Amino acid sequence: MTDSYTTTDGGAAAPSDTDSLTLGPDGPILLQDHYLIEQMANFNRERIPERQPHAKGGGAFGHFEVTNDVSAYTRAAVFAPGTKTETLIRFSTVAGERGSPDTWRDPRGFALRFYTSEGNFDMVGNNTPVFFVRDPLKFQHFIRSQKRLAANNLRDHNMIWDFWTLTPESAHQVTWLMGDRGIPKTWRHMNGYSSHTYSWLNAGGEIFWVKYHFISDQGVQCLTQADADRIAGEDADYHQRDLYEAIERGEYPSWTLKMQIMPYEEAKTYRFNPFDLTKVWPHGDYPLIDVGKLTLDRNVTDYHTEIEQAAFEPNNIVPGTGLSPDKMLLGRGFSYADAHRARLGVNYKQIPVNAPKVDVRSYSKDGVMRVHNVTDPVYAPNSYGGPKADPDRAAEVRWYADGEMVRSAYTLRKDDDDWGQAGTLVRHVLDDEQRERLASNIIGHVCNGVKEPVLTRVFEYWRNVDPDLGKKVEEGVRTNLG
Repeated sequence: MTDSYTTTDGGAAAPSDTDSLTLGPDGPILLQDHYLIEQMANFNRERIPERQPHAKGGGAFGHFEVTNDVSAYTRAAVFAPGTKTETLIRFSTVAGERGSPDTWRDPRGFALRFYTSEGNFDMVGNNTPVFFVRDPLKFQHFIRSQKRLAANNLRDHNMIWDFWTLTPESAHQVTWLMGDRGIPKTWRHMNGYSSHTYSWLNAGGEIFWVKYHFISDQGVQCLTQADADRIAGEDADYHQRDLYEAIERGEYPSWTLKMQIMPYEEAKTYRFNPFDLTKVWPHGDYPLIDVGKLTLDRNVTDYHTEIEQAAFEPNNIVPGTGLSPDKMLLGRGFSYADAHRARLGVNYKQIPVNAPKVDVRSYSKDGVMRVHNVTDPVYAPNSYGGPKADPDRAAEVRWYADGEMVRSAYTLRKDDDDWGQAGTLVRHVLDDEQRERLASNIIGHVCNGVKEPVLTRVFEYWRNVDPDLGKKVEEGVRTNLG
């Protein structure tokens, strides 16, 4: 074993691992014990603010390998045939704090980074293909409704259902949430979806609207409410432990990336708005196309530096990829990066886990915790050889839009409504046993503190999704409440 000794953070040999410097064995601690002060001061500052949503989570490193040719749809190097790219993924729950149980009923985050040859490319998704709201102005209110009451600091199902029942667009996602997939068996046994509509741009300048589907090669498996409640009491870190131990055993989980691709012009006349985050594109209209394989094969070394400080953001796009008119996605294009600046500091992209694997030649400078030197010139345009923008290389995805400035939902189309897809999920996707568990999960959740006038709206909410389900929910709740 090589000689190893403790040092101060400055690299000098530390005087002791156990004893403070005092004036005699029973005397006062001395101010000049700089090492004690360093240790106590650092400890007081170890914690950083947790994420607002998605506070509890874990992840791993891996790689993505392209197995199919999709160059007709995108010029992105990361999706070129045969390309292999290093990746980082973070799984999470949405509502719970950092110490909350992994097995609470909640959507799971599926945030993925590709360290591509053209810069970082991030996809922020969930284990469900839809979301609760379609406008970012509602997002803050939604998250607050899932957190804690101001007065007693307790989670409150009445507050949750108050928001949901006053927000009919939530019905599709709530149906997913209350069904089996609301509690995955493990992170390895769930799919990941972009949920949002993104865009691709090919070498010819054609735009395509796309949705990402990462389909678990382990299969989709879920926990019952009873099993999830039991595990929450036995092992609050069940999902994080499972992923870490599986990778340590060499059982590397993988997902197959499949895409739905919509030609640019078809979005204008499609029967419902394809940028509405509360809806899916039926596979019969836009079938899944294989792209490649994502494999996780390396655990993190330091959870804080590589997961807690990992900063995913949908505005990390690379040439050949882009955003879309999806309002929630456009809002997240600002809010995610802004959250990272507030939580980690303005230079968070210099943290190694967030740094791209390519040279950075930007005009950003200074700020707290900047560690990379800048060189003159520090402005553009300039006459002294600084970098110049290359619009052709950047290949931004731009779409046409016009009209009056309005504050309103998407313009309604033939098949646009808040209940239809949720009802289809209940009647035509779930089998009888899954419908029974869905009803049981709803009843159990509602019986835990929901009261009038919210209670009556809950029954109406589920009747709008499916009359039989609504009837079963009302009967079950009234029976349980006496």
